[in-house]
Amino acid sequence: MANENTKMNIHWFPGHMAKARREISEKIKVVDIVIELVDARAPYSSKNPMINEIIKNKPRFIILTKKDMADDQYTKQWVQYYEQCGYQAMSVNLKNFNEYQKIIEKCRYVLKDKMEKEKARGLKPRAMRAMVLGIPNVGKSTFINRLANRKATVTGNKPGVTKAQQIIRVAKDFELFDTPGVLWPKLDDAHVAQNIALLGSIKQSILPLDDLFIAAMRYLSLHYPQLLKDRYQLEIDLENENWIVDAFDHIAKVRKIKPLKGETDYDRVMEVFFSEINDGSIGKITWEDLSCVNV
Repeated sequence: MANENTKMNIHWFPGHMAKARREISEKIKVVDIVIELVDARAPYSSKNPMINEIIKNKPRFIILTKKDMADDQYTKQWVQYYEQCGYQAMSVNLKNFNEYQKIIEKCRYVLKDKMEKEKARGLKPRAMRAMVLGIPNVGKSTFINRLANRKATVTGNKPGVTKAQQIIRVAKDFELFDTPGVLWPKLDDAHVAQNIALLGSIKQSILPLDDLFIAAMRYLSLHYPQLLKDRYQLEIDLENENWIVDAFDHIAKVRKIKPLKGETDYDRVMEVFFSEINDGSIGKITWEDLSCVNV
């Protein structure tokens, strides 16, 4: 969305998330590297600033997930940005099995000096251990399952499915320390809250759905007008004061959504729209560019 500083004061910190944060803080000492997952559709908004406080100086590998649902041009820019920040970074398609060996190899590369120093000190050889962190619905369980090449964790498309930590052996010399998705205690930035709601990382009902719909439609009309035209045969003129109502009515007509008491069924229109955003059927969308980064 457009870069905004609107304060929303949305509190979202379920009990299992508070517990997960404590457990991560306790276990981080035995972890060699942190694999932080962010959603390629919103690589800034889906990056939890609370993680910085927890992992401190641990090596970090940032993975942009769901690249098949994001705008390729922006994904490349975000990978370059995080590399310039000093991290290892890459983007992945969670449905593509061929990319996961690269991740293990990169982790081995990052930890090579540390493991050789331990060997030189006479310490017993051990498996490298990585902790996987990320906000809910960023694809963490799917990522781990693909990396382990088996059904290692319970997966789902609902925030907070994974609620327990577990250690998963991926290779003879490589283990993953899984953790539940963790959000920061308060979402006080409208830009961030809107984006992670569109990603499905928080329940969309936490925000006023009509506001979320309007913000998404405005963004798409400015950045991806062709997607709206291809999917809904819709062209939006933001100068028209009735553009919002017209968009509702048009989508209802195209999707053959039955009127409710003679009026457009706005709730049903939004339900269809958000469903098609979430499953990627509208097309490849990235909800933010590098201008949202606080310099």
